Amino acid sequence: MEPLDFTGRGVVVTGGTRGIGAAIAAAFRAAGARVLVCGRTQPSSAVPDFVPADVRDPAQAAALVAAAVDRFGRLDVVVNNAGGAPPAVAASASPRLHAKVVELNLVAPLHVAQAANTVMQQQPGGGVIIMVGSVSGTRPSPGSAAYGAAKAGLHHLATSLAAEWAPAVRVNSVVPGPVAGDGSLRLNPAAVARTVPLGRPATPAEVAGVCLLLASPLASYVTGAAVAVHGGGEWPGYLGDLRGPTAEPSSS
Repeated sequence: MEPLDFTGRGVVVTGGTRGIGAAIAAAFRAAGARVLVCGRTQPSSAVPDFVPADVRDPAQAAALVAAAVDRFGRLDVVVNNAGGAPPAVAASASPRLHAKVVELNLVAPLHVAQAANTVMQQQPGGGVIIMVGSVSGTRPSPGSAAYGAAKAGLHHLATSLAAEWAPAVRVNSVVPGPVAGDGSLRLNPAAVARTVPLGRPATPAEVAGVCLLLASPLASYVTGAAVAVHGGGEWPGYLGDLRGPTAEPSSS
């Protein structure tokens, strides 16, 4: 059996209409899966198997999972990708903004995961839940403190759920660094080349590839893990003189 063949599998990708989420949905479709995506608003162009859902609402999160089971007969993979936050300095951001950021990036994935786990625990083969985190949750995140704190919480949530829900359900995190085409970021290519060892941002497809791997039998003994997709991290500024001239960006 081809380990990256998802034929006959049912997959849900939250926030799957654009950016990283759209790339993840496309990757699973290309691997043979049936994929249901959701978003808070109807996309401007046609998206296969789209349902409107605000996963911050536990009832809508549960309805999303129920819709997937109704369409596919089972639910094998959930990718909690919906998230994001506008730039906001912590000193002046409103309490409401902070609450909404944490709700979207931490509480909403828990709602979806709870509903998915109820289904996966009862079906042959169990299932896989993947949290799309961020390096903002692993290092200081000035200008997006609530977002970084929520993503740090999401990484910890994944480890806790992995322990609680094993062996039927595996739960892991993907932790991207800068990603090209991510609408929430205004990447400065020169700054990325200067600070990221691989010299460039990730592509959405590269993040999607890691999701495929974690959902596949190749990762059958991987749960509670956080896989960094950050091009080697960030070169410490105080060691910049040791790095020398910026190397040509890797395209591999």
